[in-house]
Amino acid sequence: MNESAATNESLTGLSVALGVEAEAFNSSGSLALLSSSSSSSSSSFSSSSTSPLDFPVNPWDIMLCLSGTVIACENAIVVAIIFYTPTLRTPMFVLIGSLATADLLAGLGLILNFVFQYVVSSETISLVTVGFLVASFTASISSLLAITVDRYLSLYNALTYVSEKTLHYVHLMLVGAWGASLGLGLLPVLGWNCLDDAEACSIVRPLRRANVTLLAASFFVIFALMLSLYVRICKIVCRHAHQIALQQHFFAASHYVATKKGVSTLAIILGTFGASWLPFAVYCLVGEREYPAVYTYATLLPATYNSMINPIIYAYRNAEIQRSIYVLFCGCFHSNVSYRSRSPSEV
Repeated sequence: MNESAATNESLTGLSVALGVEAEAFNSSGSLALLSSSSSSSSSSFSSSSTSPLDFPVNPWDIMLCLSGTVIACENAIVVAIIFYTPTLRTPMFVLIGSLATADLLAGLGLILNFVFQYVVSSETISLVTVGFLVASFTASISSLLAITVDRYLSLYNALTYVSEKTLHYVHLMLVGAWGASLGLGLLPVLGWNCLDDAEACSIVRPLRRANVTLLAASFFVIFALMLSLYVRICKIVCRHAHQIALQQHFFAASHYVATKKGVSTLAIILGTFGASWLPFAVYCLVGEREYPAVYTYATLLPATYNSMINPIIYAYRNAEIQRSIYVLFCGCFHSNVSYRSRSPSEV
């Protein structure tokens, strides 16, 4: 009897252990943003664990939350500077403000994602937050495309760039960019999700595979357009540098240095954007929901870095914004100082 009882007890313990291991294996198949299974598996894991090395919060989620905090702080300063400085109302700064607003919302979305995932977990909040993140990051990428278009137009039509017509075009571009981003963000909320069909889930739950395929395809279209426009900008920059060199009788070396500097700047801008988003976009196309979630985290985290780098490239290196920051935080200049708003071709 004692041996039979001991045998039954050991079998029961083995089945419980296997059940815990199977649950842990199933929960690691894909990245679940705000999914209820994440919080439940975390609580069951913490309650049944005995090892001192167990940690109830995913370190990758902590890194995403920290990244969102930095993104929100950086871009909040840019938004405040542009909003409270009346002289920064040119098309270029309107586009930079749109980019900073989108990145600010993306940073806040990452923070809310972490809070709701480990504090309040429900399917409704999951859909809303995922849609919020999709709309914010899409608006950020679309704003980058709008800035590229504006830079190309400022070089191609340099004589007629500063006009009310240009500002009208900028507003139309922003309405189109934010409208498309909002539409893509509402798709999961309106029913395009995999909450009722786990087989249709993508690497990012609760987005369906068709949804992330659409997002990845949209990214590649925008990236191709930006690449084409920057190639044309490089040609215009080289031609303008050559004309200036001929007019001012510069040596060939000066022309080479000026051209190299302009082309390298454009290469850094486009290279940073591609290096940040290309890995995640490619993985959205080739990844399966059964793959380990670490692959999704490893490609998604660098994508968030693009929103961290954007204010440095497009805002903090600008002389007018630097001066406005000094006025706001240091009082180094008088508020009635005259500004000379530059076009994107001069930046």
